[in-house]
Amino acid sequence: MIAARRLLDQAVGVGGAGLRAAFGLHSRASIFAPAAAAPSFRTSCLTSSRPYAQGDSMYHGTTILAVRREGTVVMIGDGQVTAGSTVVKHHVRKVRRLSQPDVLAGFAGSTADALTLCERLETKLEEYPGQLKRASVELAKAWRTEKYLRRLDAVMIVADKDCMLEITGNGDVIEPDHGVLAVGSGGTYAYAAARAMLDVEGLTAMDIAKKSMEIAADICVYTNDKFTIECIPEEEDSGGNDGEGD
Repeated sequence: MIAARRLLDQAVGVGGAGLRAAFGLHSRASIFAPAAAAPSFRTSCLTSSRPYAQGDSMYHGTTILAVRREGTVVMIGDGQVTAGSTVVKHHVRKVRRLSQPDVLAGFAGSTADALTLCERLETKLEEYPGQLKRASVELAKAWRTEKYLRRLDAVMIVADKDCMLEITGNGDVIEPDHGVLAVGSGGTYAYAAARAMLDVEGLTAMDIAKKSMEIAADICVYTNDKFTIECIPEEEDSGGNDGEGD
């Protein structure tokens, strides 16, 4: 056996490793070499991909609707917060009246980010008092260009007695043609319902907003019927079904 192995080594020379493997002949070093250690459970977990990529939001699910009709502006939002498939809270206030009482704001997205944007909008309104469009454009420019603000994850609807706007982190400032704006997971349903009811005579902006949100809450699993309502001009019963807290 030893003689045969020597003859084989002489025949194949340096390139004999492949033939040795084919005949099942291994050097002593390869036989006794320790096998590569398998990665531990801790190492494999730490090097795995993250469950939430950058820009993903764990908390989601919001419907905000704004309706303008016959000089009245109504903004309404649901109160539900969800984490995945779990309802975290039922009463969250997503619609607010800013420091200037004739300006309303509603948000979809991260609460902390939205409140930061509201503060920035209030600052812009102090610079441009009574000019919501100008203040919104300036906020959108800063949101798009400033490194700190670009990381904020939210969408806003703002309104006063003269205009209604949607502001996004992409630099968009959108004014609707039909007096209806909606954002969030149930926004499409609320928007469609409100657009349909605008043609119904005898319905006020409050009637349209409430009924549209009820329809959205029936369809969208991320929207509930614990509404927060703000109105311009302010009405005594506009917050009759308000949520509580943040």
